[in-house]
Amino acid sequence: MINPHPGLPEFDYVRFTALEDASQFLAEARPFSGGTDTFVRMRDGIWKVKYLVDVKALKETQAFSFDPQNGLLIGAAVSMNRVISHPDIQRIYPTLVEAAHTVASYQLRSRATVIGNLCNASPAGDTIGACLVYQGVIHINGVDGPREEPLAGFFKGPGKSTLKPGDIVTAVSFPLPPKGHAGRYLKVNRNLVGDLAIVGVTALGYPDPSTKSGYRFRIALASVAPVPQIPIPAETILADQPINDETIAQAAQAAMDACTPIDDVRGTARYRKYMVRNMTRQAVSDVWNRIRR
Repeated sequence: MINPHPGLPEFDYVRFTALEDASQFLAEARPFSGGTDTFVRMRDGIWKVKYLVDVKALKETQAFSFDPQNGLLIGAAVSMNRVISHPDIQRIYPTLVEAAHTVASYQLRSRATVIGNLCNASPAGDTIGACLVYQGVIHINGVDGPREEPLAGFFKGPGKSTLKPGDIVTAVSFPLPPKGHAGRYLKVNRNLVGDLAIVGVTALGYPDPSTKSGYRFRIALASVAPVPQIPIPAETILADQPINDETIAQAAQAAMDACTPIDDVRGTARYRKYMVRNMTRQAVSDVWNRIRR
C-alpha cells in the first residue's frame, strides 16, 4: 500500500554564516531558504539529498533595499509577504506585488521567496513573468566567485537553469522601470486561491517615442512552454502599429501562435493556446488603458 503522505527522509541540516564556505560545501549539497518546494520534493522522493544548506543566515541573502537611482534589490531570504508589503515596491513595481499575491496562501508566502520561485525554474512560476518584464538580474555566488546573469537567459527547461554545483543565488535586482509604465498579471487556475497557473500572462507597457506606435510592451507567458516565454512577435506588432483594439487582437493572436503548451492533468494544449490569446488581449488592453490615463 502506498502512503499518500510520506514523511521526510533523513538528511543533515547545515548552516553557514560565510558565503564562500557555503558555496564550497554546496558542490555536494542543496541550498534552501523557505523550503516550500524543497521539502515537498524530498517528501515525494523526487529529490534525494543527504545535506541541506540553510542560506538564510548569510548576510548577502538578507539584502532588501530600494534606491531611487539604482532600483530594487531583493535577497534570497526575503519572503514574498515582505515584498508584497514594501511601500516602494507597491508604488514602483506594482506588477511584482500583484503576481506575488497570487502565490499560494498568506501562510506559505511567509516562507516562500521570490528567489525560490525563480530558482525552481518552473514554467508556471507566478513571479517569473513580472521579474522578466522588470528586467531582473540574478546575483550568484559560485565556487569561482560572484557573477550576475540577466534573468532572460537564466531558464533552460522545466526545473533547469544556468546554476551549477556550488552556486548560491544571493539576490535579484531590478533597474528602475520606464517612466509612465503600467503592468498587469493575469492567471487562470483550477482554484480561486493558491493553485499553480494553468496559464499566466504578464504585460508591461510604457511610452517610447523611438517606436512607430509611440509605445513599447513587454510580455511574458507562463505555463505554455518548457521555459517562461517572451512572445517577441507580439511585442513587435505593438511597437510597429498604432495601438488600438485591432492591433491588440493581432498581438494576442501572435502570442498564441508563439507558445508551445502541452496537455497535462491541469489543462489541454488547445485550451492553453486559446487562453493565451484571450488573456494577452485583456492584459495588454488593461495596460493600454492605464497608460492613456
